[in-house]
Amino acid sequence: MRIDKDLVAASATPLVLGILSDGDLYGYAILKRVSELSGGGMEWTDGMLYPLLHRLERLGYVSSLWGTSEAGRRRKHYTITPAGRNALADRQQQWTVVSDALRQVWQTAQGPAAAAEGWA
Repeated sequence: MRIDKDLVAASATPLVLGILSDGDLYGYAILKRVSELSGGGMEWTDGMLYPLLHRLERLGYVSSLWGTSEAGRRRKHYTITPAGRNALADRQQQWTVVSDALRQVWQTAQGPAAAAEGWA
C-alpha cells in the first residue's frame, strides 16, 4: 500500500522525533526505522529526510554531532533536545485528537452500511 504524500508529510515530524526519543541515530538508521515501523509502507528517501532533519535542527528540536562508524566512515548523529521532547508531546496530543475523530468517523461510516446489509 502506498501512503499518500500529504499523510507522509503530516506524520514526518512526530515520527522522527519519536524515533529519536529512543536514542540518537544517523540518517540511514532513521530511514530504516521508519520502514520497519510502517511495515515497509513508508519508504522515505534522503531527499525527504535530510531537509526535515535540518528544519528540526533550526527549530531547536534536534541537535547533531559528527561521529565515525566502526568502518571509519563519518556520520552525522541526531539527538532529540528537550524542546524536541516538548514538541513531540504536543504532536502526540494533536494526533490523539485527530486519530479519535477519524475512528469515530470510520465507525459511523461502517454502521449504516452494516445496517443496510441487514435489510437486503
